[in-house]
Amino acid sequence: MNINWFPGHMVKTRREIRESLKLIDAVIEIRDARIVRSSKNPEIDDICGNKPRIILLNKSDLSEDKVTNKWIKVLSSNNVGVLSVNCITGYGLNNIKSLLDNILQDKHEKLKNRGINKIVDRVMVVGIPNVGKSSFINKIARNKIARTGNKPGVTKSKQWIKTKIGMELMDTPGILWPKLESSETQLNLAFTGAIKDEIMDTEELAVHLIEVLSSNYPDKLIERYKLDSLSDNAIDIIDNIAKKRGAIIKGGNIDYNRVSNMILDEFRSGKIGTISLEFPK
Repeated sequence: MNINWFPGHMVKTRREIRESLKLIDAVIEIRDARIVRSSKNPEIDDICGNKPRIILLNKSDLSEDKVTNKWIKVLSSNNVGVLSVNCITGYGLNNIKSLLDNILQDKHEKLKNRGINKIVDRVMVVGIPNVGKSSFINKIARNKIARTGNKPGVTKSKQWIKTKIGMELMDTPGILWPKLESSETQLNLAFTGAIKDEIMDTEELAVHLIEVLSSNYPDKLIERYKLDSLSDNAIDIIDNIAKKRGAIIKGGNIDYNRVSNMILDEFRSGKIGTISLEFPK
């Protein structure tokens, strides 16, 4: 499966981010806790340079806690703080201000020594499409400023948003790299909805997802779909799921479109269970 989704506005976004770095104090990078490696834009380190950074592992309610905690340990450093969050419910977001104060401590002390006590940090929010940037901003700003949606590509213009906790946020459109690096990365982004379903073969995608889940989370598949056992063949598993759920068309044939979309939807919403698709090396 070869995926290359790079709308024209994303080229402009990369340029704008580089040009805007001089205006900001820190970067908040939002990733998907289920695919921490795949949801990092490989150019983000080059684009943002040595700017202090907070990495938010969003949708942590959909990932395995023990795996997410391992990622936090691996990614954290003196210049990078990491939090497990849910940008819709607000879980974990109360810790952002203290973490930001910590990584910007030197800057704050210099300002206070100059007699500046009311400090407002300007922060750029970045991330791939559909990772939760707008939901994060709306939660922090406590109102519906940034448009939200469960499809990638909703936010398409740069905007500054004031908050009541000493931060001004710059929202940016989601950015993906022009050529997705590996088939694993492509699939992980497609599984989680970071790439539009409209350009995908969802039936093929569901087969790949079942292959991954039957290998790493067989018990959760069996429990969710009340299966007696799992076949070694992903299509056979999908057939059994379709029969259990009544995804059958005339003649007793499997409705692969219906069952494939159902499997993808139930994975993305967490109905199959808490699942992490990537693990720290």
